[in-house]
Amino acid sequence: MGVTKMKKVTIISERSYQAALLQAIQGLQNVAVRDLSQSVENNDWVQQYFSTAFEETKEADLSELNFLQTQINDSIQFVQHHGKNKDKIKSLKRRYLSLQEIEGHFDQQQLRQELKEITDLKQQWENAQQLQEKLLQEESWLTRWQYLDVAPTKTQSATTQLLLTEVSSQAAPVLLEELNQLELVHYEEVYSDDNNSSFALIFPNELKKTIQERLTNYSAEIENYPYEAVPKMALQQVKEQLKALHKEGQKLSKQIGKKKQVVSELQWAEEVLLAMKEREKLKNKFVQSDFLIVLQGWISDDEVNLMIRELSDLFGPETIYLAFEDPTEYEEEHEVPTKLKNNVLVEPFEMLTEMYALPHYKEVDPTPWMMPFYLVFFGMMVADLGYGLLMLIVTTAALKKLVLPNGMLKFVKFFQILAVPSMLWGLIYNSCFGASLPIPTLLSTQDDVIQILILSVVFGLIQILVGLFVAAKEHLKRKEYLDAVGNGFAWQGILIGLGLMVVGSMLLDNAPLSTVGKVLAIVSALSVIVVPILQADSKLTGLAKGAYDLYGVTGYIGDLVSYTRLMALGISGGSIAAAFNMLVGYMPPVARFTIGILLLIALQGLNIFLTLLSAYVHGARLQYVEFFGKFYSGGGRKFTPLKTAEKYFTIEKKKK
Repeated sequence: MGVTKMKKVTIISERSYQAALLQAIQGLQNVAVRDLSQSVENNDWVQQYFSTAFEETKEADLSELNFLQTQINDSIQFVQHHGKNKDKIKSLKRRYLSLQEIEGHFDQQQLRQELKEITDLKQQWENAQQLQEKLLQEESWLTRWQYLDVAPTKTQSATTQLLLTEVSSQAAPVLLEELNQLELVHYEEVYSDDNNSSFALIFPNELKKTIQERLTNYSAEIENYPYEAVPKMALQQVKEQLKALHKEGQKLSKQIGKKKQVVSELQWAEEVLLAMKEREKLKNKFVQSDFLIVLQGWISDDEVNLMIRELSDLFGPETIYLAFEDPTEYEEEHEVPTKLKNNVLVEPFEMLTEMYALPHYKEVDPTPWMMPFYLVFFGMMVADLGYGLLMLIVTTAALKKLVLPNGMLKFVKFFQILAVPSMLWGLIYNSCFGASLPIPTLLSTQDDVIQILILSVVFGLIQILVGLFVAAKEHLKRKEYLDAVGNGFAWQGILIGLGLMVVGSMLLDNAPLSTVGKVLAIVSALSVIVVPILQADSKLTGLAKGAYDLYGVTGYIGDLVSYTRLMALGISGGSIAAAFNMLVGYMPPVARFTIGILLLIALQGLNIFLTLLSAYVHGARLQYVEFFGKFYSGGGRKFTPLKTAEKYFTIEKKKK
């Protein structure tokens, strides 16, 4: 368990096998491809044997793939929103498949045809929407003029003009009064509301300039009448057009609805395109000559045989050249990625380590050391049998019934495991959804607060001692013996000594035990001071550093105090749940068994969410600050193999 041992794999094949080889490697999802174009120490052979391989940078041809993917997403969204409601979308159900099975069903020509048909339907829909908007505007305009009994386009003469205009209701009386003062001007109000007035004007041609000046003065708008028929008849024609357009829209909606059946095909195609994009991005990372390709990458030692077997089955034993070698010291320090490997119980907790920082390739994996403490701490902060049981049921059902993406799968397993300590601490505190069970209470959150507080600090002390042990162990592994004493064993001695002093003098009244603790603490403190003196060239500088290091004992006191949150959160969550129960319990019987049930479910649901969130965050915080800080630095490079997006499918893992 811990950081996986890596091998550097070199793959050489004929150029004609490039596409199939990349697909096979992507399907295995266990090779992180090296960038051979970089001028680094371990790529010197590329310049020696393939000096022209990277002279011309090949642009990744992603434009076509991106265009098709965009078309797919737009088409799916269009079909979902505009198809008939009674037509159900036929989406993909996540399941396990190999990459070869996924891409074997992909027909790019059929995809393009399907996208063209949906695009044509979308264009028809947009045209219909634009026409409908135009007709609705015409309907609104004609509605205002429908009582005009002439068509302006057919009533113009050589000596007179018919003008349609609209002015604000406030300006209309003043404008009409001025028009009354002009001879040979006739007007008729056709429509009026609180905002505007519409009327028709008839006047001789010689008054045209005067009329336009009057209208301009009052910000009146001159309307253009584009129809041959009178407004009432034109309005009827527009309504008939809208009615016909509505029928056409229904037919179009049916056609779009039928395309809901091909959504699964589009999603399938998108999965393939996403996989092809990942392969295309590698174009400038491996050698491509006229006749062969050379690719290098990192693979875990335990998957070497799997790769040999799979590639041999696909291409034959003599077609692909494979070579595996251990990384050099330079590669271990600067390049080798970190891949964690732990058993099924510890593996879900790797995500906590990844959130903080991956270990360096040669560094210890803190996950197995952290996992037991996180279990205890999380359970102690949730501490409710009902909450834990609910977590267990939900997560187990999800794992049984659903095919989850790998990231979500690990997350669900994480909370499934955490459900067990939550239930155990719920039994210890005798709490089930905030209520007490008819069983003995081992620790009462009301009467045993001090004992729970002491227990929290003891758990914290144990974790800190384990962290110091791991630090010392890592120093010993690197043959840094003085550092093992100064940064590990000595601090363990100080903490254990102080602990024995407290127990001997305050709890057991045992003078010998207290004396042993005092001696151990003093000797260990002297070790903290002496080690820097032995390591430093200047003894005075070493003494100053040792004294400063010893001052760090105050930080350990702060670390121990930080663990009291285990008590605080465990008590608060149960108390809030009990308060919610009491609140509903005070309701009258009728309300209690109607709205009270719904209220209790909502309140308990809120408390579950807040309790789990608090336990998750504070549990992680204790690991990152109080535990990891004692021995762990991180800084590893994440192992990112050539793989698929797994948006709709989960790639089936090959057996090693």
